[in-house]
Amino acid sequence: MAFRRLPRPPRLGLRPRITLAFAASGLLLSALLAGSTWAITRESLLTQREGSATRQAYQDARYMQGQIPENPGNSDAKPINSALGGLVGSNPVLRTEDTSGEPVWFSVVPNFDQDGLPASLKQVVAQGTAARMRYEFNKEPVLAIGIPLDEPNSSYFEIVPLDELQNTLESLAVSLFGASLLTTLAGAALGYWISRRTLRPLSNVGVAAEAIAGGRLDTRLEGGDDPDLEALVTSFNHMAQALEERIEQDGRFASDVSHELRSPLMTLAASIEVLSLRRDEMPDESSRAAVDLMAADIARFQQLVDDLLEISRFDAGVARLSLDEVSPVELVHHAVDVSTDRVVPVTAGPETDELIVRADKRRMVRVIANLLDNAEKYGGGATGVNVARVNGNVEIAVEDGGSGISDEDRELVFERFSRGAGAAGRRSGSSDGVGLGLALVTEHVRLHGGTVRVEDRPYGLTGARFVVSLPVDEP
Repeated sequence: MAFRRLPRPPRLGLRPRITLAFAASGLLLSALLAGSTWAITRESLLTQREGSATRQAYQDARYMQGQIPENPGNSDAKPINSALGGLVGSNPVLRTEDTSGEPVWFSVVPNFDQDGLPASLKQVVAQGTAARMRYEFNKEPVLAIGIPLDEPNSSYFEIVPLDELQNTLESLAVSLFGASLLTTLAGAALGYWISRRTLRPLSNVGVAAEAIAGGRLDTRLEGGDDPDLEALVTSFNHMAQALEERIEQDGRFASDVSHELRSPLMTLAASIEVLSLRRDEMPDESSRAAVDLMAADIARFQQLVDDLLEISRFDAGVARLSLDEVSPVELVHHAVDVSTDRVVPVTAGPETDELIVRADKRRMVRVIANLLDNAEKYGGGATGVNVARVNGNVEIAVEDGGSGISDEDRELVFERFSRGAGAAGRRSGSSDGVGLGLALVTEHVRLHGGTVRVEDRPYGLTGARFVVSLPVDEP
C-alpha cells in the first residue's frame, strides 16, 4: 500500500511571525500580570474583610455575653432576639442551652439561622475553639465566624455575606481581561510597526533586485543612517556595479565580435554569390552541391551575426523605441506582405477597426516576421494571423499547423539558443534556424511593455499559437 506524503502547509512570512511573536509576548506578559494582580488583590480584600468581620464578631460576642440569662428558655427569647437585632450590619446566631440541657438557637435574620451554619464549624466551636469558614450558602459566598462564650455550652456565630466582595472581584477580572486584550493588541501593533520598519531596507533590496532583473542595471540602494545596514547597502551596490560592468563588457564584446565578423562575411557572401552565378559551369555535381551548402551556411551565419548584434543592443541597454501611432491591423497586413511569399490569411475582429497602438514599426514588423519565419521552419508554415482586442490589450496571434509545443517547453522556446525537447522536435525538419528568433521577439515585445506566449490552437486543431499582447493607446 503506497502512502502519499501530504504537502507542508505554507509558512507565514517574516513580518507576520514577528507580529505574532510580539502579540504572544504581550498576551503572556499581560496574562501573568493580570493573574498576579487578581490573586494578590483577592487575597488582600479577603484578608481585610475577614479581619474586620472577625473583630466585629468578637465585639458582638462580648456584648451578647451579658445578654444571656442564667436559665434561658422560651420566655427569654424576646429579650435575646432584641439584643441580637441591635447588632448592626451582621447576621447573628446564638446557641445556648435551657435548664433541661437542650440546645436553644436564636437568630433574627431569615435564612441565616443554625441551618445556614456548616456542621463542621458548629462542632469545632462547640469544643471551645473559635473558628471561621468561607463557603457557599444559597449559591452565594459567605463567611461564618464562630466564637465560644463563657456561658456553659453557649456559642456566638455571625454569617457575613461576601457577594459584594465577589462582585468587586468579578469587575476587577473583567477590567484585567480588557487590559490584557488591549495589551495584546498593542503588542501586535508594536510588532507590526517594528517589523515593517526593520524589514523596510530588505524590501528596498527586493525592489532594487527586481529592477536589475528587469534590465535597469543602474539601480542602486540609497545609503541610510543605520550603521548596521550600511554594510548591506554598500555590498549590494558594489554587486550591482560589478554586474552592470560585466554585462556591458559582455555586450560590447558580442557587438565588437559581430562587427568584426561582418566584413569577412560580406567578402565570403560576395565570393559565394560569384560562385553561385557560375554554378552551371562547374564540371561535376559535387562541386555544385558544395557551393549550395556554403551559400546556405553563409546566409545562416549572416543571420546569426545580425541577431547577435540586435541582442547585444538589448543587453547593453541601448535599444530605443521610435514610437508612432499605428493601426495594428494595417501593421500586421504590411508585415505579412513583406515577410513571406506564402498567402497567409489575416483576420481581425470588428473591435479592432479603430484600435491605435504606439509602436516601433520596424521592431513590430521584425516580431511578426520572426514568428512567420518560425512557423515556416518548424511548424509547416503559418496557417493564419489573427488580431483581436482582449481585456484592454491588442493580441496578435500567429498560428501554425505543426505538432505543437508541450507545456514544459513553452517557456524554453523563448530562450536564446534553446534546444529543449519540444523545440528540437519542431526544429527537426529544418536546420536553418539559429535559435535567436523567438528570443528577439521576446525582447522587442518587452521593450513595448507587452508580453508574448505560446499556446495550443483553439477548437482542438493541431499546431502552436504564438500570441503577442500589446497595450492599447486609449484616447
